[in-house]
Amino acid sequence: MVDLAQISARLDAVERLPQIKADESIQERLKSKGFSRRDFMKWSGAMTAMLGLPAVFAPSVARAAELADRLPVIWLHMAECTGCSESLLRTETPSIDSLIFDYISLEYHETIMAAAGWQAEENLEGAIEKYKGRYILMVEGGIPSGENEFFLTVGPEGKSGAQHCKHAAEGAAAIFAIGTCSSFGGIQAAAPNPTGSVGLDKIINKPVINVPGCPPSEKNIVGNVLNFILFGTLPSLDVYNRPKWAYGLRIHDLCERRGHFDAGEFVESFGDAGAKDGYCLYKVGCKGPYTFNNCSRERFNSHTSWPVQAGHGCIGCSEPDFWDHMGPFEEPLADRLYESVFGGLGADATADKIGVGILAITGVAVAAHAAIASFKKDKGE
Repeated sequence: MVDLAQISARLDAVERLPQIKADESIQERLKSKGFSRRDFMKWSGAMTAMLGLPAVFAPSVARAAELADRLPVIWLHMAECTGCSESLLRTETPSIDSLIFDYISLEYHETIMAAAGWQAEENLEGAIEKYKGRYILMVEGGIPSGENEFFLTVGPEGKSGAQHCKHAAEGAAAIFAIGTCSSFGGIQAAAPNPTGSVGLDKIINKPVINVPGCPPSEKNIVGNVLNFILFGTLPSLDVYNRPKWAYGLRIHDLCERRGHFDAGEFVESFGDAGAKDGYCLYKVGCKGPYTFNNCSRERFNSHTSWPVQAGHGCIGCSEPDFWDHMGPFEEPLADRLYESVFGGLGADATADKIGVGILAITGVAVAAHAAIASFKKDKGE
């Protein structure tokens, strides 16, 4: 069990690292955007709770955020839509999370940097060499592999994406696969997967923390950076290398429509009376009972909403091979339980070792519960 003294010692060590942005502090940046110190500490308290830490750790989380520029970030783009970056960068009213992400020293990020061609290549090599053993590597997008590596070539030397990832990973202090594409291959890996796209951990031989989602929330991205600053080590991970503090519960567990599920109140078709009354979306395809993520708790767009609140079921985007196995997205997965992505071996909210058939049995129970509850409601019981 890590105590406050250990975290304090870790943060002291981080603080001794050279400050990259000597002309600006996170407090000055937040103040210029209208956030007070009180707002920052409230955010720190919320982030502390999200990371599963006792409230007494909130000042340490705040200090970690203030030291965020001591660990530079190299962000590589592979085969992707840039949605993970866009979810952080394209915001009309920046949140504290996105401002902290902006404050982090992004030494290489193709979407936002002005350099191109040979100059961009030099910037990447310079950052890898200058901050070797110190930088955080974040990779967005699936990586074409094997004999199909050539489907993704990057830079003036025509190196493959896989080559870039392997090279950058060698000197990284921590490696994060941002989004479902870099975590599991994503849509690029959908059958028949012509480019041989795979997740980052399939092509490098160092530990990778997967942060899946299409896209993941800004809190899950920034939270992982803060966790590494605080502890200097990997968080507790599930069987798919996802941090349990973010992916330890099913969407279904904390969904605001869960009460309607238990009461047997379901949307039968989009736009019906049940849809207008906020009934459960299970019968129109919600994959919340099979999907591990904190969307139902953290939401998106500065915590304002998320797909289920907006009226469409979860599509299971943070699960491996979701594009192939979670569809059709507007039909219940219960119709095809034994052909699901998990095959009875999926991640579990409380244990890493799952017996064959456990999740399938859970699915049967979900379907049975839904049917029985609906039957009772129709009978007026």
